[in-house]
Amino acid sequence: MLDGRMRLIIGPALDRSGRALARAGVSADAVTLAGFGLALAAAILIAWQYYLAGLFALGFSRFADGLDGAVARATRKTDFGGFLDIVLDFAFYGAIPLGFVFADIQANGVAGAVLLFAFYVNGASFLAFAVLAEKHGLQTLARGEKSLFFTTGLAEASETILVFIAMCILPGWFPILAWVFAALTLYTALSRIVLAARTF
Repeated sequence: MLDGRMRLIIGPALDRSGRALARAGVSADAVTLAGFGLALAAAILIAWQYYLAGLFALGFSRFADGLDGAVARATRKTDFGGFLDIVLDFAFYGAIPLGFVFADIQANGVAGAVLLFAFYVNGASFLAFAVLAEKHGLQTLARGEKSLFFTTGLAEASETILVFIAMCILPGWFPILAWVFAALTLYTALSRIVLAARTF
């Protein structure tokens, strides 16, 4: 829901940074992998209950996630780059809740499992829609130039990151935040299923 607005706000700065990295010879895939390394670091820090340190690593990870596309646009986009980006994005979405589960299994285990289930269903609906959109020749620029067809929804990347930030700042609230965001994520998946029924 917020992704389009966020792109308008931070897009120009990312594009400038991406062009600078491209001139320095840095590849988009290298930025993607660096961002994922930071995401894993964030999950590990959270698991050890270093929540604020995890928050900083998470922030830099998401900056890199936006930056890799800017580097690709300044050089050349590849199908493998798009594939790597989306796979590691979903790995990030799973790693952060898992970090909170390990931080306090008794308090966070059930809520974390439900959130991961919701992410799994939503991810499947997103990727299945993208495959069928490609098959039917559909195109959209709703989220800028992407390697896959991006459908909009209530719970997108920006909302997920904001919830993860809230969890790091208020770790004791993780179960409540996880349950609420799981519901929003499942609603997004359901709305995408309805859209698929109307489109295909």
